Amino acid sequence: MVRTSAGKRWALPVAVTALSVAGLAACSSGGDSGSAVPGSGGGKQDDLVAAAPVAANLPAGSTMEKIKKRGELIVGGSLDAPLLSQQNPASKKVEGLDADFGRLLAKYITGKPNVKIVNSASETREALLSNGTVDVVFQTYSITPERAKQVAFAGPYYSSGLVITTKKDKTGIATPADLKGKTVIAGANTPAIPAIKKAAPDAKIVTFGSDPECVQALKQGRGDAYVQDEAVLLATAKQDPTIKIQGKPFTSDPYGIGLKHGDAQMKQFVNDWLKQIQASGLWAKVWKNSIGTVVEGDAPQPPAIGSAPGSE
Repeated sequence: MVRTSAGKRWALPVAVTALSVAGLAACSSGGDSGSAVPGSGGGKQDDLVAAAPVAANLPAGSTMEKIKKRGELIVGGSLDAPLLSQQNPASKKVEGLDADFGRLLAKYITGKPNVKIVNSASETREALLSNGTVDVVFQTYSITPERAKQVAFAGPYYSSGLVITTKKDKTGIATPADLKGKTVIAGANTPAIPAIKKAAPDAKIVTFGSDPECVQALKQGRGDAYVQDEAVLLATAKQDPTIKIQGKPFTSDPYGIGLKHGDAQMKQFVNDWLKQIQASGLWAKVWKNSIGTVVEGDAPQPPAIGSAPGSE
């Protein structure tokens, strides 16, 4: 949502870090290491790429043709978002839901899963798209009508929602109404902020620039609770026994693939690709290899394309 909801870095566009990913391996040692994504594996990711479709007859002069000639897809994303887009410190591979979708889209356009990740931030994504620094954004980018005024959204490709997280021994905070009068942590420039204000107008909101910073602040007692997207917090809560997700999501947040505003041809192309990977079962396999490693059961139904206000 956010995000970057996860792994946000509040740096100016000129300071973003680029990471080249040929298939799975990062060619640069830069970027945050974080912790390994649970259940991820290069073999499964290689299988996904091998089964991924490749588009034929790209329109002459289109954005897609330009990307194919370049030979790689430039993605605005994260390097420290567990289950979503995180660089494995051991293998230097970028793993997770968003990372895999980026590779599959790269193969669809260029014939190879070659991706360069620009480590972007919630407050720089629109600029990175509008000035052509990145081709797409895969970064739990919640679709909102306000954002849709600046960028185009394909999808949604996934749907999550905000949850409340507290220290494990914290009592008395289980629902949004329990945030009343509390100090609540949120990521800067994320949908969590208006959601908290709506649920508890008198709550004191303190913000930090990245998800790891927010989690650390929570553990240090600098807030009573942390409100963030469930997909962002699932792996963290699984790995860190000192924090706990309280209840189920209390909002619905559809993630879109950010595109340059006004490129209707590219948007239709990406939506057609999404329909193909949904129908083929690849979407479910990507979920199973990432979020499905910490959530029991079968993959959920993907959200209907064009169903979110701002993605029509």
